[in-house]
Amino acid sequence: MAKQDKKDEAGGKPGREEFDDLMNKMSDVKKKWDEEKDSDDEDDETGHLLTQAIDMALEQGRGWSAGEKEAYLEKLLDDDFIPPIFAESAEEVEKSGLAEAFSSLKYDDTPTQLMVNFKKMGNESFANGKRNVTNNMQYYRDAVNHYYEAFAWAQRIEPMLPGDLKAADNDDPTYTEQELDALKATICCNAALAHTQLKNWGLVREQANKAIIFDDKNVKAWFRLAKAHQMLQSWEEAGDAIDKGLALPGQENNADLKKLHKLLSAKVQRARKLRQERERARAARVSHVKQVWKHCKDSKIQLGRVPLVASVTDDEDGTDDESRWHHHRPNSGNLPALALHEWTWPCMFLYPSHQQSDFVRQFGESEMLALRMAEMFPEAEDGNDETAIPWDHNNEFMCSKLAVYFEVHCSDSDTLVHPDFVSKLKDQGEAMRFYEASRALLGDEGADMANVVKAVERKNLYKQRKAWKKKHGSIWSKPDPCPVVRVHPAVTLREILVDPRMVAANFFVTLILFPENHPAHEAFLKEHKCVGLIQPKEAS
Repeated sequence: MAKQDKKDEAGGKPGREEFDDLMNKMSDVKKKWDEEKDSDDEDDETGHLLTQAIDMALEQGRGWSAGEKEAYLEKLLDDDFIPPIFAESAEEVEKSGLAEAFSSLKYDDTPTQLMVNFKKMGNESFANGKRNVTNNMQYYRDAVNHYYEAFAWAQRIEPMLPGDLKAADNDDPTYTEQELDALKATICCNAALAHTQLKNWGLVREQANKAIIFDDKNVKAWFRLAKAHQMLQSWEEAGDAIDKGLALPGQENNADLKKLHKLLSAKVQRARKLRQERERARAARVSHVKQVWKHCKDSKIQLGRVPLVASVTDDEDGTDDESRWHHHRPNSGNLPALALHEWTWPCMFLYPSHQQSDFVRQFGESEMLALRMAEMFPEAEDGNDETAIPWDHNNEFMCSKLAVYFEVHCSDSDTLVHPDFVSKLKDQGEAMRFYEASRALLGDEGADMANVVKAVERKNLYKQRKAWKKKHGSIWSKPDPCPVVRVHPAVTLREILVDPRMVAANFFVTLILFPENHPAHEAFLKEHKCVGLIQPKEAS
């Protein structure tokens, strides 16, 4: 209580009296307005609003409840309270609740003055960094921050039209839009230079590109962009920047650009040659895929695809082996091809009973399956029942003893395919994108493009999983194993391809072979329902 009495004696009473006097004055003003209001002023919206505002202020005590007013007055009289104007540290200003208001006081200058000041501070910091014998990088960091501030304020400057006299009212320098763009380019170019001292080559590239957007005749910006690309080993982009800088009027013999051109000339030429080769190869692939799609459309052959990634995040299990269940890896780069007036297909022969496989690069559409199998698994001769296949320990892989199947991946009624299964390619564009994506994932277009394709494939896989989960409740709710169709060895490859149940996934044909009497064959048929048999047309 003694402490409270002391506060009242020290200044509490005058503070309350001043507050009460203010409230009384507001009340008197309102009474006076009410007495002077004429009947003709009843529709005066402004006066009505002012009256309402005064009423509200009187009712709420300037926006404070009685308790809040008393608490603030107690705070003012507290011995530990430091008014912000007398604060000696940032922490004390924060405690006062007026830190934001005080920090805004330094921006009383115009945007033009602030831009000039920050640009000057950036130049000084950079110069101090160059003079500093201990190689203190903080000077360059400060320079970068100052240049960023200068650019931010330059963005707020309104350009003046030529001959505009409005600037005569103040001492600020004025700029036309072209002059302002050149100034912004200079600031960005200076920021790029500061970043070169910090070895932040990605940011050097960013700031140099920004400078060129504002002023494409800034030769320093072109040089710093070329330097950034050099350090990032983007040789062709470096060469382009050098060429554009040297093409500027009067810069044909720019010493810095000429020196860099001489240093990087061989690498730039090699990079451009490799790009041209990639473009030619890509154009050839595009043409090839178009031919394949036209042939399949004319022949009513269905093409399909599988997801090219097995996970949607790096943390998901299975990322060490993205292709553990894919067939596109052994087939990378192989497409059906037209050779000697006949289409040939890459074919995969799988032997699940022995966990083995064979890959045939060219299998003619008119070729009979039995002929190819006879080459791969010839019959025993002269009473010799042993085969030449090293992993065929029981001598079971002979052409006449093998059963051949293909999986029925899709049906016409399928509207949503499980993410792990084969989905149909609907048009030529989709087929082309799938093939190019599979090539890019294997590094044909470089690491950056491989990362982009992986991100796109993961996004598509995520959408597919989400849609499946929404319909079936869980991603683990997989459909039954694919049904299969048995293939008579006397049929041709074309008869297999045109069957409406066949989908050639990833641009090639997959056939599954079992020894007729092997236990794995029996287990396979228990798991996979056999829904048909393809026989030669002559025997059907």
